[in-house]
Amino acid sequence: MLIGTYTSGESKGIYVYKLNTTTGKAEPVSVAEGLKDPSFVTVAPNGKFVYAASESRNSVYALSFDKASGKLQLLNEEKVGSGGPAHINMDKGGKFVFTGNYGGGSLSVLPVKADGHVGAPVQVIQMKGSGPDKARQREPHVHQVTFSPDGKQVFAPDLGTDKIMMYDFNPAAKEPLTPSAQPFAAIAPGGGPRHLVFHPNGKTAYIVHEMTGFVTAFTYADRKLTPIQTISTNTADYKGSNFGSADIHISPDGKYLYMTNRGDLNNIAIFKIDHGKLSLVGHESTQGKGPRNFMITPDGGLLLVANQQTNNIVVFRRDKHTGKLSDAGQTISVPAPVCVVLP
Repeated sequence: MLIGTYTSGESKGIYVYKLNTTTGKAEPVSVAEGLKDPSFVTVAPNGKFVYAASESRNSVYALSFDKASGKLQLLNEEKVGSGGPAHINMDKGGKFVFTGNYGGGSLSVLPVKADGHVGAPVQVIQMKGSGPDKARQREPHVHQVTFSPDGKQVFAPDLGTDKIMMYDFNPAAKEPLTPSAQPFAAIAPGGGPRHLVFHPNGKTAYIVHEMTGFVTAFTYADRKLTPIQTISTNTADYKGSNFGSADIHISPDGKYLYMTNRGDLNNIAIFKIDHGKLSLVGHESTQGKGPRNFMITPDGGLLLVANQQTNNIVVFRRDKHTGKLSDAGQTISVPAPVCVVLP
């Protein structure tokens, strides 16, 4: 298990743990030290390399990864050609690294060499526009890069403009991304789209509204997103406004959707999925503050959530029938955890 962190405090870099996916117990294996704020990480399709985005250095770290020993070794660092990369991803072929640059409001594409090193950007797409919230949406803020189920389309949620930007991906082209026939999908003004996830069936997708705590469901067909529902993360009697909604994932069986809320909530919202639409099941405290990224184990039995502000990763058991969560009795102490992934 790889854990990306912010290193402005006590963190030393990227932490590697061995996770028992039955009990939820995690044992420390190694730390890739000397990296500055390797917040979000992604693993190459061949499992031999790991790439991390550094917001403070405006760069990508490339590391070799020995899965047997759990050791990471820095290969090189490359600037992304923009400011503040907040998210990182790779295509299925492992040819490119993509960064969503929150600070620069752009999307960068960097080539990956055969030896795992990352090269200089071959494409940097600058977003344009703004949103109604003058404090958060004066300019574009790309918060994620993700792919269509077939890997042929790229989506970049832009918190600053309330749009999900959409691109066709051709790995053989000099500039791999071109605007799709539908160039973007919009959400309600002031929502602040953050992370997008596709259902396992590939027919629906869901986006988190970071600033207002909503989720919008879309149908996905013919490379187009069509909104069908927008639902709040909270019940009608909730009077707060500080959501900070962050990450979103769907259980492997496709029956439940989960999203993290920070702000004054610090919980995980649980939704049931029925014919693509959502209904709120309930909430579970994350037992910490500032829950960012989380992950669900491949068998759907466990959910692990990273609480950035309280330096802990909490492990929950997931009831596959009801979707509800319960404390697994395991907590991992890691400084400022931001991202949790299985290689």
